Amino acid sequence: MDTLSRDSSSSSSVLPLVGVIAGALGLILAIVALVKLSTVQKTVAAHEAEMPKIARIETIEGDLRAATAKTENDLRGLREGVQNALTQVGTEIGTLRAQITKVEEAQKARAAAPGGKAGAAAPTGVLNADGTYTVGSGDTFAKIARKFAVKMDAIEAENPGLDPTKLRVGQKIRIPKK
Repeated sequence: MDTLSRDSSSSSSVLPLVGVIAGALGLILAIVALVKLSTVQKTVAAHEAEMPKIARIETIEGDLRAATAKTENDLRGLREGVQNALTQVGTEIGTLRAQITKVEEAQKARAAAPGGKAGAAAPTGVLNADGTYTVGSGDTFAKIARKFAVKMDAIEAENPGLDPTKLRVGQKIRIPKK
C-alpha cells in the first residue's frame, strides 16, 4: 500500500495546484471579458447617441426626395404650359398675318379699281389745311355744326347750292370761320 499511498499523496498535491491555476485563468478571462464588455458598451452608447442624428438624416433625405419629385412635376407642368402658350401665340400670329394680308390685298384692289386714285383721298371727319372739311361716315350738317361750334345756317351760307340731306362720305365742304 505504500505505493498506492505515495501515488495518492502526490496526485493530491497537484490537483489543488491545477484548480488554482484554472481559477486564476478563469479570473483573468473574466477581467478581459469585462474590459471588452465595457468597450463594447461604450461603442454601443456612442452609436445610440448617433441614432437620432441618423434618423433625422433619413427623415431629411425622404423630405428632400419628395420635394425633388414635386419640383420635377412642377417643372414638367410649367414646360408644358409654356409650350402650349407659345403654340397659341404662334397660331394667333399666323391668323393675324392672314388678316393683314387680306386687308392689304383689299386696299390694293381698291386702289387699282377704275376711278380710284391711290393716296389721293383725304382723310374723312377732319378739317383740312385749306379750310375745307371732308365729310365722314354718319356726318350731318347738325353734327358738323356742333363739332366746329358754328351755326348750320353759316355752313349753308358758306356752301351755296349744297343740299344738306345729300351729303356723301369724302365730299368736301367749307367751314365758316368763327
